[in-house]
Amino acid sequence: MELAIDTSSDAINLALSYQGKIVAELTWHSGQNHTVELLPGLISLLNQAKINLNDLSAIFIAKGPGSFNGLRVGMSTAKGLAFALNLPLIGISTLEIEAYPFAYTGLPLCPIHDAGRDEVAVALYRQDGEWRCLQEAHTTTLEALLNQIQEQTLFCGEIPPAVIPQLQQVLGRKAIIPEAAARERRASYLSTLGWQRFQKGNYDDLATLQPLYLRRPPITQPKQK
Repeated sequence: MELAIDTSSDAINLALSYQGKIVAELTWHSGQNHTVELLPGLISLLNQAKINLNDLSAIFIAKGPGSFNGLRVGMSTAKGLAFALNLPLIGISTLEIEAYPFAYTGLPLCPIHDAGRDEVAVALYRQDGEWRCLQEAHTTTLEALLNQIQEQTLFCGEIPPAVIPQLQQVLGRKAIIPEAAARERRASYLSTLGWQRFQKGNYDDLATLQPLYLRRPPITQPKQK
């Protein structure tokens, strides 16, 4: 059995799978409560599926980009479990998880997240004989992204609402944007991608795997009394 953990956003996504096939899945809105809700949710999922921690053979973790606190909680939990249970740990980009459901289209797939400071976090994937990453996750301006698109591209992920009309206006038919419900990220996709890497023996180093932030968290000054 494999455990998938995704705390990249305000939601917590968990899944249990057997050789990449979903056995149980749980998703709920956590807001900023990842620290207190992740482990109780995990215990609930294990109990519902009648699975014991000792039944696990691997742990898959969404490594970001995403919420600073959410990623930190998810990564530390995944590392703690992997260390305690002596299990392989595999980190998958949050953007890759969002792109994978649309692999069947054969189109370039561009997941988009708000990166703050008038920038977006993006990557580029495509299923062309095999699943490939064409551009690793990075931050850029929307203008630079629009200038880069030369062919019909499917945009997915947590696209900021203000970005969607700009994509449609500038790119026209080159921009394919699925409905918001179809763009929801699920831990089952993380399970599938994690299992593909697990089969290849492509594990991450437990000591060096870190969340992918792309940008340092802002440092705030305490308010003056």
